[in-house]
Amino acid sequence: MQAGAPHASLAHRAQVCVVVIGYEDAAHVGDAVRSALAQGPAVREVIAVDDCSTDGSALLLDRLARDEPRLRVVHREVNSGGCGSPRNDGIDAATAPYVMFLDSDDVLPPGAVDALLSAATGRGTEVAAGLCVRRELPLGREVRWQPELYAGAALVTRPSRRVRLVHDTLCVNKLYRTDFLREHGIRFPERRFPYEDFVFTARVLAARPRIALIPDTVYVWHVRRSAERLSISLDRSGVDNWRARITAHALAYDILLAAGEKRLARASRARFLDHALRMYVRELELRGPGYRREWWALTRAYLATFDAGDFALAPAPGRVIAQVVLASEKPRDLTRVKEVAARPARLRPPYARAPDGTPVWSADLPHVTLEHLLHRPVRLLPVAVDAELRPRARGTRLRLRLHELYGRMADAAPATVDAEFVHRRDGHTGLTLTAAFRPDDHDHDPDLTCDGSGVDSWTAEAPADLAALGSGTWDLRLCLRFHDGTTRETTAHASTGPGLLRRTVVPSARHGVLLVQPYATQAGSLAVRIAPGLRGTAAVLGRRLKRLLH
Repeated sequence: MQAGAPHASLAHRAQVCVVVIGYEDAAHVGDAVRSALAQGPAVREVIAVDDCSTDGSALLLDRLARDEPRLRVVHREVNSGGCGSPRNDGIDAATAPYVMFLDSDDVLPPGAVDALLSAATGRGTEVAAGLCVRRELPLGREVRWQPELYAGAALVTRPSRRVRLVHDTLCVNKLYRTDFLREHGIRFPERRFPYEDFVFTARVLAARPRIALIPDTVYVWHVRRSAERLSISLDRSGVDNWRARITAHALAYDILLAAGEKRLARASRARFLDHALRMYVRELELRGPGYRREWWALTRAYLATFDAGDFALAPAPGRVIAQVVLASEKPRDLTRVKEVAARPARLRPPYARAPDGTPVWSADLPHVTLEHLLHRPVRLLPVAVDAELRPRARGTRLRLRLHELYGRMADAAPATVDAEFVHRRDGHTGLTLTAAFRPDDHDHDPDLTCDGSGVDSWTAEAPADLAALGSGTWDLRLCLRFHDGTTRETTAHASTGPGLLRRTVVPSARHGVLLVQPYATQAGSLAVRIAPGLRGTAAVLGRRLKRLLH
């Protein structure tokens, strides 16, 4: 009996199948499989589906399976071209009561399966979901995916009661009851279908499962931006990627609507406006004219299928961007639209008004109204702050200019600003500056609107001891404070005047020398790269020279 007891316990606990899919990923698939097996006795089986790889992945998996009875390898005879078919193979082959999915270049953190299984069995739910973190490699910086949804444990008895569920389109941070998927015919789109997660998630929500949410980290999504073969979510340089995303979004919407889940369907469209639209708009200036024209036409056609209720649910920045796209047949105002797409959003001058005084996007597009700016709380306004960082031998200074916004800044009365330099990799604050705003007394810029206050901008300036930051990339974050007691957290637009965004070597009492490069991020925000000391300066300049030679 004693010898049999552990086996009985194991049989009771072995309830989960982990489906690992991979293609041409011999460098990582072993780590993924081992992370699944290391979850312990809760895992009955790991099914590794190789999608007809030619790089040795299949042989590697077969070798692992010879020493691990819980590992089964499924060899596809024809490459599917996508992620959906291999995952469907895993669902078909699963014998365990629960199933979850793992991509070959990611890993499950210790305890992930136990946490999800305990939530599903303890709450009696068809689905359990936990937190996913995006880990940037090789730096190791981690960003939590949809943290608001997983702030604490919760039971969702019907998805329509938690519409934010449509924001988490991932399938990999969830545990599903196998018979639930089979009974409802829930599968991934077959063959090559980018963003297959969107469709699968919509099919799950349309079946109205009970869902247990937990705050535990259950999945580590590895982001390899320098990989030779980029993931679908990173490979956005071609317009086909945008076309595929729209197709997946549209199908997911149709699935939810057909199931009678109108609230979820509309929430999915609000998610499109706030996430996908803003993300791709931030990159438009990086693309060629042909891409921009085709992207614009595709987006206009898709947005034309939205109704007023769809737009009403989306946060203001996505709505404004959509209005601009719909109002113009050709790409326009890309720099300004990019700033609105930033997080937090920034609306840069000029600030036009319609004849009746209503704020509008521009004199050319007066029907794109911005009336909401007159009523939104100051803490949510898309304030525009320009930033200049001037490294000099006699000391570096940070200069900030806050623009008026239809009279709202003057009403709140700018007082001070806290400027923080935050390390890009680990998020710690290396330097905090505080400066007072003063009204600008220059001749008024004709492109700006004073709105009767007599002031069109305010300036704050402070010395910045960049030597205190150390090496790395630092993002500038601001907290604006107003005399009426309100605050607004935002970022600053990187001013691009002559000599502002260039590498500068400055003397440093602490390091000898300091290589400083202020630059504009993809969203137009000011950031700075620091390389202290002669060795750090030489390393950066050497890498730059090597790139120029190549």
